[in-house]
This record gives sequence, C-alpha cells and structure tokens, in this order.
Amino acid sequence: MVSPVNKNYPKYTGRVQPKTPGETYQGKLIYPYLPSKELIDAVNLGIYLKRPLLLRGEPGCGKTKLAIAVAYELGLPFEAWYIKSTSRAKDGLYTYDTVGRLRDAQLAASGSLTQAEKQRFDDPTSYVRLGPLGRAFNNDKRTVVLIDEIDKADIDFPNDLLLELEEQIIKVEEVRVDDKEMEISAKAAPIVFITSNDEKDLPDAFLRRCLFHYVKFPKFEQIVDIVKARFPDIADQLTEESVSRFLELRELMEEETGRAGKKVSTSELLDWIQALKQDTLEEALQKLSQKPLPYLEVLLKSWEAHISYLRLSEDRE
Repeated sequence: MVSPVNKNYPKYTGRVQPKTPGETYQGKLIYPYLPSKELIDAVNLGIYLKRPLLLRGEPGCGKTKLAIAVAYELGLPFEAWYIKSTSRAKDGLYTYDTVGRLRDAQLAASGSLTQAEKQRFDDPTSYVRLGPLGRAFNNDKRTVVLIDEIDKADIDFPNDLLLELEEQIIKVEEVRVDDKEMEISAKAAPIVFITSNDEKDLPDAFLRRCLFHYVKFPKFEQIVDIVKARFPDIADQLTEESVSRFLELRELMEEETGRAGKKVSTSELLDWIQALKQDTLEEALQKLSQKPLPYLEVLLKSWEAHISYLRLSEDRE
C-alpha cells in the first residue's frame, strides 16, 4: 500500500481508493478522492519536510476530505480537530482536569480515597487529557492530523500553535516534572493538514511555518471522474448531462454575484446527483432538460440565489 519517498518517508499516490464508497476508516466515512498531480506533490513535500500543509480553496472543494484520504492510503492513524469560533489552541493539545484534581484533593484530606484513587492523585499527569494534536504527538506511528477551518477561530489562535508546530513539543503548564513544566515531545512527526476558507487573514509568523496549496475547482473531465468514482453504477449520459447543467448554473451565478460570491461546489454537486438518482434514468434526464433545474434546494442556499437564478434563466431564453 505504501511506497517510500526514501526509506524513512511514506509516499502518497492518490491511487488507493476505498473498495466501496462510504466505507469507514477509523470511524470516519471515506469516499474516493481524486487529487491533482500538484496536490499530490504538495502532500508528499509536507510529509518529507515535516511541515503542515495549509489548504485554501472554495468551500466544498475537497480540502477537508484530503486528510482522511491520505491516512487511508498510508494506513496511518487519523485525528481530526474541527475548529469553532470558541476554540482555543490549547484544546487541541491537552486539557487539565482541574476540577477532578481539586475534588480528589478534598477527598484525600478526609481520607476518603481508595488505593487506586490515591495512586491517581499522587500522579498529576493522570489529570492530563490529550487533544487531537496531543494524541498524535504521543503516538509511535506518524499520525495524520486535520485542523479544519482554522480561520473560524480567534486571530491569536494560529500564533498560539507556533511552538508546537515548529518544535513539536507540548508544554503542560499545570504539571511540573523535576521542577520544570512537563513536556510532551512528538514520538513521530505528525502529518498535519490545515484548511482555511479565507474568512480572515492568517498571521505571517504562522504562514512561515506552513506549506501552502490552493485547491482549484476541477475542470469538466475531472468532475466527471469524481462523479463516477462516487457513484460507480451511474449512467454515462446522466453523469455528463448533470455535470454540464451544474457548470452552466455555476457560470450563470458567477455572472450575477462575481467571483467573490457563493458558488455551487463539488460537494453540492454530489448531493444533487444523489437526489437525481432517486428517479429513473429517463425521468432524471427529462428533468435536466427542463427549466428550472430539479432539486434546486440542494444547490442554491438562499432566497436571493433562487430569485437570481430564475431571472437569469428567463433572460437567456
């Protein structure tokens, strides 16, 4: 399954796909992923240089799915850290059970701890709970780590990860060993993927520590391959017709909103085709030949987008 860049590094090829779309790997659903040659090269460079790979691109273009695809092909552990607006950098490293420690201290003072609880209380490291990046550092095998949508977090969030990304060391402030902060060093350098939707700029100091790749929207032939990989039993006629109509819609909406507006994505295309597959082939093709397009609820996510589509469609007739 794995071919080396050299004897120390696995190499991602993009050719190893799940036998059945939608099977699970380490508890995560996984589907065929068809990366470009440029993206494959960027992944392997990140593996070799032991640098995080920062991925940007339109929402729904496949940035998030890359990490699990790499883990699947290389047979490596996978950790996902999904960022929210309230996320703190420390959450992905570790949390310290301060409340549990305080409770046990009170019970110890009253002599109410069992022998097992006393052993835990005497070992402050037992109150450390590792987060996704912390677990990756603690794994003997190189672990694929996804830090998803980092731009959702506070502006200081990326800078709070500089030490961990650069030196691959986590310092646990609450625990002291030999009169120094406890340190967790990476046993094997994790393979880190970071995604961003460009909601806000990332600090220069953070960017300096990353490799960068922009995931481009695929061309017609690539989209057809993606659809066939996701739906192996789909008719060629339905694939080509649905992709053509999808790209026409995308072009139409881009004329209205400009390049900065919300565009229909490949992930929405796949959902749309799934909806079309509930019909017979003849029914689906007939619906695609008419206006408006069927199942627009899957593709257009605002009332303004619906109104614009209907108006522009009429103007072109």
